[in-house]
Amino acid sequence: MLEDKHKMLNPKCVHFLTLLISLLSLPSPTISQSSSLTNFLHCLHYGSDPMVSQSIYIASNPAFQTILQARIKNRRFLNPETLKPVAIVVPTHIDHVQGTVICAKDNGLQIRIRSGGHDYEGLSYRSNVTFIILDMSNFRSIDIDIKTETAWVQSGATLGELYYHIANKTNTHGFPSGVCPTVGIGGHFSGGGYGNLMRKYGLSVDNILDIIAVDALGNVYDRASMGEDLFWAIRGGGAASFAVVVSYKIKLVRVPNKVTVFTKGFTLEQGATDLVHKWQQIAPNINEELFIRVKLQPSFINGNQTVTVTFIGFFLGRREKLLPIISKTFPELNLTQQDCHEMRWVETTLFWAGFPIGTPIETLLNRTIWTPLFFKNKSDYVKNVIPKESLNKIWKMTMAMMDRNDINKTRFDLECSPYGGKMNVIPESNTPFPHRKGNLFLIQYSFSWIDEGNNVSFNNIEKLRKLYDGMAPYVSKDPRECFLNYRDLDIGSSRSNETSFDDAKIYGRKYFKDNYTRLTKVKASVDPNDFFKYEQSIPPIN
Repeated sequence: MLEDKHKMLNPKCVHFLTLLISLLSLPSPTISQSSSLTNFLHCLHYGSDPMVSQSIYIASNPAFQTILQARIKNRRFLNPETLKPVAIVVPTHIDHVQGTVICAKDNGLQIRIRSGGHDYEGLSYRSNVTFIILDMSNFRSIDIDIKTETAWVQSGATLGELYYHIANKTNTHGFPSGVCPTVGIGGHFSGGGYGNLMRKYGLSVDNILDIIAVDALGNVYDRASMGEDLFWAIRGGGAASFAVVVSYKIKLVRVPNKVTVFTKGFTLEQGATDLVHKWQQIAPNINEELFIRVKLQPSFINGNQTVTVTFIGFFLGRREKLLPIISKTFPELNLTQQDCHEMRWVETTLFWAGFPIGTPIETLLNRTIWTPLFFKNKSDYVKNVIPKESLNKIWKMTMAMMDRNDINKTRFDLECSPYGGKMNVIPESNTPFPHRKGNLFLIQYSFSWIDEGNNVSFNNIEKLRKLYDGMAPYVSKDPRECFLNYRDLDIGSSRSNETSFDDAKIYGRKYFKDNYTRLTKVKASVDPNDFFKYEQSIPPIN
């Protein structure tokens, strides 16, 4: 821990000199960039553990590009136009985090904090001003305590790693988080974090007991020392606006030895419209141990365009208990024993990630399962049942996202995740995440493609924006609510180096509703000079 930011330690000069020599060979840096970076490196080396030099990568380092790209999940930002960081710090000790914050602040360098790199708009690894990346991927330890039903998990671990380590200790516990195993804990928890356990247990942030974080002055706090205001803010309010979160203490939740999953698909010609209309009324109100997601995709079958609707289910129990519930509440689904698969909770995390049944759980430890694609995502909340005639309009908009020539080049999904259950019980102000009672379901619009080129990306993003505009009559209003974990710069943003209070209020109310004002007050108390900022950060209240 840095007791004095100017404290002198016994340096291991070979690493530091190597960095400085490498710095001199950088291609045409501006004087201010070169000076800021040199001073930053000097400050960090002499004000922190000297071994931090081994965790710093600048552009002339052969590993720089590999480390930069390793956690860039959106290929839209793997291009020459995207400004690169002047350095990447991959800390291995909390001293390194403290030193990075202090030295970056002292030398006018912006920090972008990255855990898994899944920020949809790439804000954890890109900026339009001189910046460094604080890459937390080495902070990945997970300590499970079954006796107390808790765990400490560091922010650089992935959801898959957390699920794997829980399963190595117990078959009767889980944790309510997302379905993508490569997502980093830090970013996921920071925005709220949800998955198929949320109707029973709420969000990830509803099950966080303690946090270790580094503030803008380099101080290390836990929940007791940071106070309840900051603890509240960094559980769903975008932690990167307030501090660097190092680790979380979470409450594990109980699950049966065996749970049940299913998928059931229909086309429009097979009655999908009636089923989706019924699902809207059933899914948010059904047994809270049952979660049924709907995925809509444009498709071509026998040369004819249609929409395929897939119902994906998760139930905290065996199939013999599930089937009577479905038979009573949603018989139109025609669910059979053959559709249902019983397995351990940890195995369902692979099923929901799209892996075949029987995939080894060690797959959860693989951080590079999928090849990055170009993509753009958006989100919405639905508060009233969408009528059938309106669903037919939505099908037309959905089919317009793809034509025959796009079948192997693009993919569009419209995912609907039901609320209700525990989500109706927890007050909106309990955490910064406000989307609770009154929501039937959350929509995620996901559009991905493989062809390169700025024109391709522009045209595809415009397609998605047109569909999003067309959905306006059917979703929340004043504000049109959005989910922070599904970050979307279209809803409003500030400049990289200056968080406008007026601009921030636009996106802030969409993400946080009435909780936005409290967030700005917390920001003013813990980071009044707005060191931690990015295009959608929280500003200190004026």
